[in-house]
Amino acid sequence: MFTGIVTDIGILRALEQRGDLRARIGTRYDATGIDLGASIACDGCCLTVVDRGTDAEGSWFDVDISAESLSKTALGDWVAGGRVNLERALKVGDELGGHIVSGHVDGVAEILSITPEGDSVRYVFRAPAALARFVAPKGSVALQGTSLTVNEVAGAEFGVNLIPHTQEVTTWGGARVGQRVNLEIDTLARYVARLAEMSG
Repeated sequence: MFTGIVTDIGILRALEQRGDLRARIGTRYDATGIDLGASIACDGCCLTVVDRGTDAEGSWFDVDISAESLSKTALGDWVAGGRVNLERALKVGDELGGHIVSGHVDGVAEILSITPEGDSVRYVFRAPAALARFVAPKGSVALQGTSLTVNEVAGAEFGVNLIPHTQEVTTWGGARVGQRVNLEIDTLARYVARLAEMSG
């Protein structure tokens, strides 16, 4: 489980197509404190650490990404040298600063517009039609592993505002119109919609 509070920006050092896609991600996390088999959210996708170490460039860890994950997420858009939002899995007693995030991406949204509003930046996204009904005003979504509050919804489109701090400590400062982003809907929203269906 995660909170959607990004704690590091990783650098994609290398991508290698094997049976699965192997990615090496440089990080400020201490590699000696990362267990093999640990879960790390990478752009919102819960991935398993299969190797880790330290070299002249600093700490790194490797993850394998299956064809299934590539087909359901925006991880197929990764390129060497790119930046990745990272979050370690929750431990008992950790502060829950965002909302409960599973790291299981539901689909891919597209950035439709990016507009400065004061010191903040307003982003408008288009969600996949099948997921749009789970996105509600003032509800939570995880985009690229970042817990965000929805401002408004119009059909499959929804908007969020990002404050300067969020843009600085995540990859959002480099986001661009047309970019595909990983979307995880709020678990609570899913259950509420399901209950509404059953009672209807």
